[in-house]
Amino acid sequence: MLQTALGGARAAGHEVDLVFLEGGPWAPELAADGFHVEVIPAGRLRQPHRVLATIARLARTIRRRRPDLILNWLPKMHLYAAPAAALAGMSDRLIWWQHGLPSTELVDRLATKLPTLAVGCSSHASARAQGALRPSRATFVVAPGTRAPQRSDAPPPLQLPAGVPVIGLVGRLQPWKGQDRLLQAHALLRERGHELHTVLVGGDAHGLSPQYAGSLPALISSLGLDEAVTMTGQVADAGPYMDQLDILVNASEAEPFGIVLLEGMARGIPVVAVDSAGPREIVQDGRTGVLAASGDPRALAAAIEPLLSSAQLRSEIGRAGAELFLRDFTDEAMRARFFEQLESIARSKGVKA
Repeated sequence: MLQTALGGARAAGHEVDLVFLEGGPWAPELAADGFHVEVIPAGRLRQPHRVLATIARLARTIRRRRPDLILNWLPKMHLYAAPAAALAGMSDRLIWWQHGLPSTELVDRLATKLPTLAVGCSSHASARAQGALRPSRATFVVAPGTRAPQRSDAPPPLQLPAGVPVIGLVGRLQPWKGQDRLLQAHALLRERGHELHTVLVGGDAHGLSPQYAGSLPALISSLGLDEAVTMTGQVADAGPYMDQLDILVNASEAEPFGIVLLEGMARGIPVVAVDSAGPREIVQDGRTGVLAASGDPRALAAAIEPLLSSAQLRSEIGRAGAELFLRDFTDEAMRARFFEQLESIARSKGVKA
């Protein structure tokens, strides 16, 4: 989402400075694109001396650059930048972004206690959860968007069986993403006489859940699905793999938004998601997608089954989803919403937007 916003910053007439608390490939890429980028290695929150040193360096950067607004991306960044802004005498221009569904976990609670003009949220579900934390902070919502897919003449990356629907889940291999539940739903659908092939696009990105990722091949075998499932591993670009899907499934039960659903809808792929949180704000059940009652394998199977049974239904829902994407969820639409909100906050502080 941040990358999408940055892609339109200059066109919207804004100068954006970026500070990263850890190095990586993104910072030099943005610097090469002409952004002012600084990297301040922060270490871990459990290292007090590193935290204090990072706050001091951030404060110096803020004093030097004197931004009109300070947008802290996600709660952890706010833990560093809010004290830094206070040291720099600029606490009155702080906002931060809450992309997830906040909980009573320590980072969310601490970030909420620190000064801010408002908390930006990626969904109304996120805003409601944020509003339940104390002290109460003003929130605003900007739904993410994504680019329309670029069609390629390159050959498809996967050799998949012909004549059977292909369903897929795109995401990191982590328990909350629900790859295991989709595999169990596949087994249930096969018991009901449906032929299908499942593609799991993604790997154990950042080494967050190696045991879970390692457990999936054994689960596939135990379900007797070795010939009916393809695991791609980590891929640089999921788009070409998504182009080979007939149905896209998001099996997360606590999905804060679900950008991958937009990526599927943009391609005219019918999407299935759990009826909760962010997906409920994107998918109109039975029209632009299908909502499962829960992330339970039986509920997922019940939501997928009508799409497996009818190519016409897949086509109708896929077409309606693509129309919704073009109307509300393109990258241009998201950037317009995003910068309109930031400009409004800046104007409220007497800053010329």
